[in-house]
Amino acid sequence: MLSASHQIQLKNAGYSIIENVLSERQVADVRQRLMLAAEESERRGVPTYIEGLDPNAQNVRVFNLMDLDPIFLELIQHPLAIATAEFLMGQDFIISNFTANIAKPGSGSMKIHSDLSIVLPEPWLEPWSLNIIWCLDDVTKDNGGTCFLPGSHRFQRLSEVPRDIADRMTAFEAPAGSVIAMDGRVWHTSGKNVTADQERALLFGYYSRAFIRPQWNHSVGLSQASQRNLSPQMRHWLGLGVSANIAPLRGLDER
Repeated sequence: MLSASHQIQLKNAGYSIIENVLSERQVADVRQRLMLAAEESERRGVPTYIEGLDPNAQNVRVFNLMDLDPIFLELIQHPLAIATAEFLMGQDFIISNFTANIAKPGSGSMKIHSDLSIVLPEPWLEPWSLNIIWCLDDVTKDNGGTCFLPGSHRFQRLSEVPRDIADRMTAFEAPAGSVIAMDGRVWHTSGKNVTADQERALLFGYYSRAFIRPQWNHSVGLSQASQRNLSPQMRHWLGLGVSANIAPLRGLDER
């Protein structure tokens, strides 16, 4: 569960860092499987470098994680992640995407953005999306920790974002095994890895309110083998049923 102090920080600052979610052994296992997933992605013809998204190929991105290894199906529905999504958005949310970003030495920053601004036009009035970031390495400013502006989840329109936002940003720093919960309205960018020999691997589980179209089409991206043993709840979160985004019915008598 998300503690009261983390709930307060997530609401007030737009983020919260929860340490020791994964053990050292779990981190090592997930990280190894991520590297194999990156290789499998390339084998399938899905590149891990997208020109225009990142400035160079030192920033490795892995898409469709849930179809590459069952461990990612487990992590995306981890009790802490689900509890955080429910706290921020209520029960009417979906799993929009699950990706990875590995910042190798020399990697640069992408464009500054908020995740909600990518999927929904302004105004951004409520916490309608959430990123759960899994730290598979010790994350520092020097090895590419995500740069962000605390409190920027309060910006409702692009015109409110300061022109010097890059100068105001700070970097997330957290030990391996931590989870960083970040409101989808927080403005941020990938950090630059200026180290000589450190990699920074992060997983990004993206959740959004059900009325927002998901970033990834799971009905196409997930193979029949991956879908076969999913629970009814997981199928609902992934939009694999006939009705993809119908919220629980509410009536006038509930006023």
